[in-house]
Amino acid sequence: MKLISFGKTDQGKTRTNNEDAFLANDHLGLYAVADGIGGHEGGEVASRLAVEALSSMLGEQFADSRNVAASDDSPEAVQYISSLKGAVAFANTTIRQAAAVDPALTGMGTTVTAVLLRPRTSIFAHVGDSRAYLFRSGTLRQLTDDHSLVAEQMRAGLITPEQAQMSPYRHVITRSVGIHPEVPVDLGMFEVEKNDILLLCTDGLTEMVKDDDIAQILGSETPTTSAESLIRRANDNGGVDNITVVVVRIEDV
Repeated sequence: MKLISFGKTDQGKTRTNNEDAFLANDHLGLYAVADGIGGHEGGEVASRLAVEALSSMLGEQFADSRNVAASDDSPEAVQYISSLKGAVAFANTTIRQAAAVDPALTGMGTTVTAVLLRPRTSIFAHVGDSRAYLFRSGTLRQLTDDHSLVAEQMRAGLITPEQAQMSPYRHVITRSVGIHPEVPVDLGMFEVEKNDILLLCTDGLTEMVKDDDIAQILGSETPTTSAESLIRRANDNGGVDNITVVVVRIEDV
């Protein structure tokens, strides 16, 4: 595969620190974003530990497999899914061990949304309310489902999307990495084609920028300029949270 990516994180306009982290590794075809929780120091530590854990564990396993194609039921796909799940579990353990050593970090955790891009079938792992999108031929499709209170209320038909945007509980997430001894992980597969664009982002983007505007930016710019434009648009619209984006263009499969 030929991949071109660019990742960027920004403090935003109202926060005094940045609790987001990201991973963009074209050689491995591995990309991730993480949005930390747990106070001024804890959130920063948790998100950083999560992406470092993903990079170290998966880097050892998949250094030479970027161009190995997988189909939905192939041994390769099964291995990729198992490895991504194991990497998130490793991140969960790493964060909990760090918190056990330093009382100041007690209660820290993070969202994690990670993607392993491969020819034919790619894999995502997801915990929390950071998101993965696939942009193809002018259409933006959300790959992940938010693990948040308002998202669950919407899926149950209890509130409308408009009510969710105004809810005082819209930042309450129902899953995170590092809080509990074990964490359930959403795992999924999707196919990529030449010229597809993958977007990973924290909620600092999606709270501030509508999907239609995200699609317009992704469709008209390079990964570098689109990432910068997305962050700039989020800040122009208020920038109430840290903003992190990773944009990946699939140049060839």
